[in-house]
Amino acid sequence: MNASVQPPSVFMLPETAPFSPEQRAWLGGFFAALAAPGTAPMPVDATAGAVGSAKESGLADNDDAPWHDPAMPLAERQALATGRPLAPRLMAAMAQQDCGQCGYTCAAYANALATGAEARLNLCAPGGKDTFRAVKVLAAEIGVAASPSMAAAPAEPAAASAGAVDRGYSREAPVDAVFVGRRRLNGPGSEKETFHIELDLAGTGVSYAAGDSLGVFAVNAPGLVDAVIAQLGARPEGLVAGRSLHDVLSRDLSLGAAPDALFQLFSYVTGGALRQKARALAAGEDPDGDATTLDVLGALHKFGVRPSAEAFVEALDPLQPRLYSISSSPKANPGRVSLTVDAVRYTINRRGRFGVASTFLGERVSEGARIPVYVQRAHGFGVPPDPATPLIMIGPGTGIAPFRAFLQERAATQAPGRNWLFFGHQRRDHDFFYESELNALKSAGVLTRLSLAWSRDGAEKFYVQDRMREVGAELFAWLEEGAHVAVCGDAKRMAKDVERALVDIVELHGGRPAESAVAYVAALKKAGRYQADVY
Repeated sequence: MNASVQPPSVFMLPETAPFSPEQRAWLGGFFAALAAPGTAPMPVDATAGAVGSAKESGLADNDDAPWHDPAMPLAERQALATGRPLAPRLMAAMAQQDCGQCGYTCAAYANALATGAEARLNLCAPGGKDTFRAVKVLAAEIGVAASPSMAAAPAEPAAASAGAVDRGYSREAPVDAVFVGRRRLNGPGSEKETFHIELDLAGTGVSYAAGDSLGVFAVNAPGLVDAVIAQLGARPEGLVAGRSLHDVLSRDLSLGAAPDALFQLFSYVTGGALRQKARALAAGEDPDGDATTLDVLGALHKFGVRPSAEAFVEALDPLQPRLYSISSSPKANPGRVSLTVDAVRYTINRRGRFGVASTFLGERVSEGARIPVYVQRAHGFGVPPDPATPLIMIGPGTGIAPFRAFLQERAATQAPGRNWLFFGHQRRDHDFFYESELNALKSAGVLTRLSLAWSRDGAEKFYVQDRMREVGAELFAWLEEGAHVAVCGDAKRMAKDVERALVDIVELHGGRPAESAVAYVAALKKAGRYQADVY
């Protein structure tokens, strides 16, 4: 941060205040803005709600954010925010998933940056380098200078310094869970590797609710770390800030997509055409058409340079925790938490790539090992507060995770509300996750309806949104009877297609014009009857 710009004092909420960690983080940023130099004091009417106050103060909030759509391209989001104050423009640069991986919601992170309560610009993991570049440009307006060292020595986040989070409920204060085991959910012949993961939370003091997510701190694969060190020409046992290079690269730093700062470093230690290419990549350009494929090892291969280990480490991004939707209910599994995880593997330029946390959980961590984790509370995503409310759940692939938790919760509490699950994947014989459990829930009367869609079993691909349209009349009848809708899965395609299908169903079976059907679904969202957990 520029030395001439001092962050405002962090507002301290009483520990007894009835707010969730996310609400505390938002309020901390809100009141920090009020206390910022040059900001006139503004009375806060506790009955008026935070939205009006945020708009008046120039802060970001979801209700005044037409760009708050994870399927909307970054350029379009930024165009919608043109002319707004800094905080809303910062929010428009975020991924709009409200995933909590940064420790905030998108609006709260933007507010914390705008007020100076948060100095780290690279916390939006879903947004990746595009979001970081956009935030870096905007942050220049408040004197925040992004530097490679920001990742290595982050400032204390506002939420943590305000005492707003407890141990086990923030990325800043994880607890150690014990890895119990894994079992593969796919049958032989599947093109996927999906695992049911069990962790033991006993003794951590941490609790969770159906709909929450679990943040997992994984470590990089030893083979990848060794390959990076070899390409760097360094010694694994060499010390960096008092620790071995191998340990620092394993636990602290991302070896995924090569960051801009790494290319900037390469431009200092090479020359000629390579220097120009490094500078172009650092500026977000793509001189050779391979920018999206360059991870840290690939970048080292491409430029063939060997900077010092200290400079190299300073140029890398921190290794971020990964968030997974919890697939169990604490009422059905006291002291345990389960996840449903796809092991990510793919090949680029004949070299295997893989997801850090997904393969860590799927194959590398051993039973009995302790893993740092934290619970990320859900943002308005969970079972309906009234147990008699009908519930429609749409979750293909690993999107089934929270709905397994919802069904366990409804069964454990003997909730009388009807439950309808839409699940889909590639092939029924190989990819029907939790089939026996779902059939048992149907037999017990907990799962009222189960609608399935298999994309690779027929001549044409068939998805959950296609199944929704097939049973549209019944689905609309459930909506008219007060059903809640919950969607989990891919933000870019599936969630958008599901919402489009729902609008079509309302238009066709509700006899409404298109504009009215869109308004109907929007009203469901505003009433909390349409919830999404997307990634």
